[in-house]
Amino acid sequence: MTLEAAVPSANYGSSASNSSFYAAMRILPRDQREAMFQIYSFCRQVDDIADSDGPRDERLAALQEWRNDIEALYRGHPPARLVDYVGSVKTFGLKREDFLAIVDGMEMDVPQDIRAPDMATLDLYCDRVASAVGRLSVRVFGLPEEDGIQLAHHLGRALQLTNILRDIDEDAGLGRLYLPREALLHAGITSDDPNRVINERALAKVCLPLTQRAKAHFEQSDEIMNRNRRRIVRAPRIMSRYYHSILDLLIARGFNAPREPVRVSKVTRILILLRYALI
Repeated sequence: MTLEAAVPSANYGSSASNSSFYAAMRILPRDQREAMFQIYSFCRQVDDIADSDGPRDERLAALQEWRNDIEALYRGHPPARLVDYVGSVKTFGLKREDFLAIVDGMEMDVPQDIRAPDMATLDLYCDRVASAVGRLSVRVFGLPEEDGIQLAHHLGRALQLTNILRDIDEDAGLGRLYLPREALLHAGITSDDPNRVINERALAKVCLPLTQRAKAHFEQSDEIMNRNRRRIVRAPRIMSRYYHSILDLLIARGFNAPREPVRVSKVTRILILLRYALI
């Protein structure tokens, strides 16, 4: 899971994730920046619960506590860990259902590890762990309602699909496989054992259609950002360009084992910031 995929959300704690997220958020005015870091903190905490190695029933209980706390926040009785969120919720009109959707998304990994979900389930997962965070974020950025919802939809899915393609081996190490069942079967792969699937010679036949799906979402999000003022889409632009660069590197590298990790170069990151941050 990832906040990057969620911010226009998932390895919320990875150094690569933090570098691009912080670079994108630091250009925001103070009140927007604080709201975004609150959203990040919330996502990080519920993600840590989902990804911990604690007993599954304890993780489910901990996620339910977060649901209870979100409900209390919106009833006007915020618990201590959400007191600072009151101002951001009021200022930016953050929606209760989006916070709860994020918890629901994290919970999808808990009762049992996700393995080869059907495409509808994968899309629901992307909506919860990525686009829901995007819906919170675009309110902070100040996009018009309809364009904001559509940007969250497309950019959230683009970033999350890129994360899934990037983290195939890491996820397999956790016993998880996010590649869709339909694509696996189409490529002649019948197993849902992550460690078997990642070594299949036909894996590229599964991944390449997902790269095209991610590209289509990037294109849709670009169209939305192009028709909005440059200043209010600076942060999602940075996130989009950074993750589009990752996708391009993945395509150039290929998906057959062994797969070397891909990293966006420092020069590329600086160029992205210079192009979109200095407005």
